[in-house]
Order: sequence, then C-alpha cells, then structure tokens
Amino acid sequence: MIGQNISSLRKQRGYTLSELSERTGISKSYLSNIERNLKQNPSIHVMEKIAEVLKVDLKLLLKIAVDAETSHQLDQEWMDFIIDLKQSGIDKERIHEFKILIEFMKWHNDKMK
Repeated sequence: MIGQNISSLRKQRGYTLSELSERTGISKSYLSNIERNLKQNPSIHVMEKIAEVLKVDLKLLLKIAVDAETSHQLDQEWMDFIIDLKQSGIDKERIHEFKILIEFMKWHNDKMK
C-alpha cells in the first residue's frame, strides 16, 4: 500500500520516477520496487527522504498507507460476511428480514439506556 501512495503522490507532484530518484538520492530501481510493492518495508530514513521531496508530512504518508490497509481489511471482512450469508442459504431477498431484526435490536438497546 505504501508503494501505491508514493506513486500516486509522485504523479500528483508531476515527478517521473527518475526525477524522484534524483531528488531523493534513492536509486530508481529501489523506488520502482517500493512503488510496485516488491519492497514493502522501506526504512524510515528512505520514507523521510521521499516525504520531504513530495512535500508531505511523513506521518501523513504512513497514515495514508495504514488507512488504506485498514480499509482493505474492513472490505474483506464484509466480503467474508457476505460469503458466509450465501453459504448459509440466505439470499438477497431475505436480507431485509435481518435489517428489521437489527433495527429492533437498536431500538431495544436505546430503550434500555
């Protein structure tokens, strides 16, 4: 995920991979490996150089990556849930029954507060 963020920010800033390499002092091949997620854990020193050249706070650059990963995990959780529903024999037409049940549970919880 970090690689995709770097690639996106680099393009937004109008830099080619070669230009980013020159400005950071990091080899083009190493940057390419990071962007293609072949090198998934670049050092903090490397990330600092990239963040400085791309004019983005390092914390933001790392947070973007963490947020993207979290979002992907959440999406996978939802997909797993849907697969479980389908395997249980629950089709789309019956989902509204569960929505009614969930609304009742929320109403009941609010009433108990």
